[in-house]
Amino acid sequence: MKTSMNKTLVCTALLGILGSLPQAQAGDAKNVILFIGDGMGPTVLTATRLFKVGEEGDLEMMKLPQSARIKTFSNDAQTTDSAPSMAAYTTGVKMNNEVIAMSSDTKAVAPGKDANGNKGVNNCASDNGTPVPTILELAKAAGKAVGAVTTTELTHATPAATYSHICHRDAAYAIAEQAVPGGAGFNAALGDGVDVLMGGGANHWTPYSTSNKGGRADGRDLTQELRTQGYQYVTTQADLAKVGSGKVLGLFSAKSHLDYELDRVAKGAANTQPSLSEMTAKAIDLLSQNSQGYFLMVEGGRIDHALHATNAKRSLTDAVALDEAVKTALGKVDLSNTLIVVTADHDHTMTINGYSAKGNKVLDLVKNEDGSTQNDADGKPFTTLVFGNGPNRPDVRPTLTSDQVMADDYLQETGVKLSSETHGGGDVMLFAGGAGSNRFKGTLDNTKVFGKLREALGL
Repeated sequence: MKTSMNKTLVCTALLGILGSLPQAQAGDAKNVILFIGDGMGPTVLTATRLFKVGEEGDLEMMKLPQSARIKTFSNDAQTTDSAPSMAAYTTGVKMNNEVIAMSSDTKAVAPGKDANGNKGVNNCASDNGTPVPTILELAKAAGKAVGAVTTTELTHATPAATYSHICHRDAAYAIAEQAVPGGAGFNAALGDGVDVLMGGGANHWTPYSTSNKGGRADGRDLTQELRTQGYQYVTTQADLAKVGSGKVLGLFSAKSHLDYELDRVAKGAANTQPSLSEMTAKAIDLLSQNSQGYFLMVEGGRIDHALHATNAKRSLTDAVALDEAVKTALGKVDLSNTLIVVTADHDHTMTINGYSAKGNKVLDLVKNEDGSTQNDADGKPFTTLVFGNGPNRPDVRPTLTSDQVMADDYLQETGVKLSSETHGGGDVMLFAGGAGSNRFKGTLDNTKVFGKLREALGL
């Protein structure tokens, strides 16, 4: 009863805030697509460019005419996590690490474990902060269609920051409830619901199953509840291709995130997951049927996961997939009425190391123009890409070969030894093109991006 009452109070407070906002003004953009490369800091961008097109080429996102440098610190930390950094873009408010779309005074309180051992107990109290409106909610209130697409679980921090409000990013089961119109816990500021939702993590939306040890302890099947509300529920690439109109929930992984792009492609004919480009194209096709326009968020979320694992090859391959999704979008929209923004929520500790000759493969050992390796003080070769911290700091460095370091599963060496690589606190890049893109220039706090998106849409 307490949880239900808390959610009612949150929705009531949010609707009050939305109602007190200024009336919409004429904007430059009918539509906005916000692309997020999770963890795609400047070094990751440069390494992706070297990986995809070489020193003198440009990524598709880099061809956009406007750029800016974005500060990423959170309300309580020099180095942010994805929850407050993404929520800064969607709300314009600085919040504490692990908090999603709530006021700055909200304390992060982790969820408790349910009877099945999953994080199914929401411990966010009604007096722990207040919700703040998201750009997606404002767009929905203005009559636009809205969507969120990701390669992570759909309840992960970045997509969640578009449609939910919670004191801790790990409360995934409570986050999922907020997307279901008419259901307990629904975020009423979403009106009749988010029009397009695509990602992974079906376990947060379906009843507990002993076979996979995941699922909702409350027995709710949110996928069925959404179907009752008129949504089409799809779980494969082929099913998604058949959707021609209407609202859609796409969950393409039962227990977790979507595959890394490297692994998705390796599956070949056995692959059932759509690419990020395919999801982006379908989302644009569906949302653009609204004559009032749309707001769409697209996340390349697994760039970050591969970086935490110090697996540069999978990270760069996923960053290329995001860049291809940007290319797909640019081929489908009219930039005279559509704003495209591409940025990252935070940095990582990966760096480009040594003095490799021009044209040397970025995943390879550092090599001279004649192909000989540059070596460390002990006479051993080293890789171009390394991490400031992480688990792979050997007491005695091995003698590495190109075959080893170019392999799919190679994990780059690290400096400080930690169980997992961390985020970095550096600024990130933003690229923009289309209607209203001239607003993005100089060095900006991440909270200012929200205001510029809102201005462009006339909200």
